[in-house]
Amino acid sequence: MGLFSTIKEDFLLPKKNDPALHSSFELVFNYPGVWAIIHYRIAHKLYQKGFKVPARIISGIAQFLTSIDIHPAATIGKRVFIDHGFGVVIGETSVIGDDVLIYQQVTLGGVSLSKGKRHPTIGNGCVIGGGAKILGNIEIGDNCKIGANSVVIKDVPSCSTAVGVPARIVRRNVATSEDDTKVANADFPDVSKEMIIYLMKRVAVLEHAIKEQDGIDVSAEDKELEDIYSNFIDSMNK
Repeated sequence: MGLFSTIKEDFLLPKKNDPALHSSFELVFNYPGVWAIIHYRIAHKLYQKGFKVPARIISGIAQFLTSIDIHPAATIGKRVFIDHGFGVVIGETSVIGDDVLIYQQVTLGGVSLSKGKRHPTIGNGCVIGGGAKILGNIEIGDNCKIGANSVVIKDVPSCSTAVGVPARIVRRNVATSEDDTKVANADFPDVSKEMIIYLMKRVAVLEHAIKEQDGIDVSAEDKELEDIYSNFIDSMNK
């Protein structure tokens, strides 16, 4: 597919991905993510042909206009949609597959100043929630979901959901349709909440234990909490 065909496909993406779009006129003023990708396509083509200075100038103009920073050397596949887009940063050696949905303030960043591959690789069909930070030369498999504000520093296998700081894999499933890859962040497990609930219940059990002289039996409650704790540890170790 040629450059202009790819750009035309980029223009059509909001109609597919954003129910807030009511007219084609809105694309001009309300979709900086689309314009950032289009500028990237042109800059990337120039960068590949050795015109690195003009490519960087185009990227700088796009960053000024859209508040989205995409290095022209990054590799971005087809039908990548940046929704809202403010504050998105995509580093030089980042690789993004096809049909990826990226929300605002996402960072695909590096953790090393050395040359070579130092930014993430994102598989096909992934959804990256707002504010997520994916750092280093790691790989996110196909059809993964990264929760909002998560910090990912390790590989995530295909068809997984990762949330938290640092991100942990909390769900693994095989996507059976396109809709399966676009789950709302509200559906992600709240790992911190579950741990706090566990600690509160544990304190309650200990309070009861102090009153054992009154004949209170806490064995059943203790077993329930141990089961909750075991499930939590299992999810953290995946």
